[in-house]
Amino acid sequence: MESYKNITLTRVAGDIVEETTDIIAVEKKVRIAVNGTNVLSLYCSPSMIREFVVGIIYNEGLLHGEWCADRISIVYGDEINVDIPSSGGVSTIEKTVTSGCAGGVSLMRSLPERIPEDGSRFSIRSIREIFREFQKKSEVYRTTGGVHSAALTDGTTMLAFAEDIGRHNAVDKIIGFSILECIGLSGKMMLASGRLSSEIVLKCSRCGIPVLVSRAAPTSLAVEIAEKTGLTMIGFVRGERMNIYSGRQRIIS
Repeated sequence: MESYKNITLTRVAGDIVEETTDIIAVEKKVRIAVNGTNVLSLYCSPSMIREFVVGIIYNEGLLHGEWCADRISIVYGDEINVDIPSSGGVSTIEKTVTSGCAGGVSLMRSLPERIPEDGSRFSIRSIREIFREFQKKSEVYRTTGGVHSAALTDGTTMLAFAEDIGRHNAVDKIIGFSILECIGLSGKMMLASGRLSSEIVLKCSRCGIPVLVSRAAPTSLAVEIAEKTGLTMIGFVRGERMNIYSGRQRIIS
């Protein structure tokens, strides 16, 4: 499904009022079921749905039993219906999560273990360069101005890229893609376009991603969790500037 579409609108510019067209981001409801029973509904961009669902399953601890990503059923329509065959139960009752700032259910779970020190280091120069490349890749944002983006990198190569109307959703898509493609997350950086919330920090920490980078600001709880889980968190990456809020040991000059 397309992530954007044309609409007709009325544009006002000073004293001029005119009918015109514009391109906007598409938002769809995704209803996730396990063995035919609805357990979770979310709103997202209708791209990388399998990756999104796999990321949600991993990050939210949705399933207790065995499940197979290849057997996930996805039916596209006015809503996107997903069914996951599983041999076990689910850890939550059905709920709806909005597409953006309200977040998910991550804070209902305990903090993950500290990210192990694997000796990975990233230079300030490489972070600047890869982040510039990241910002140039956001085609849907340039078209609509209405989505966020996230990416996974080893510091030199962009390994995965996703866009979504929700900040958290884009990160879930990257994590799901990495799981499906068997991309190891140790020694990698997550790049994000939006505010660094506690939930995004938790998602990266649970997966063992040691570095999280954004052009935006973190929240106070995000900084607290990053320090407790050993995550390197960098915000306000703009031009030659950046702020390192935690995990300074992984960043070299």
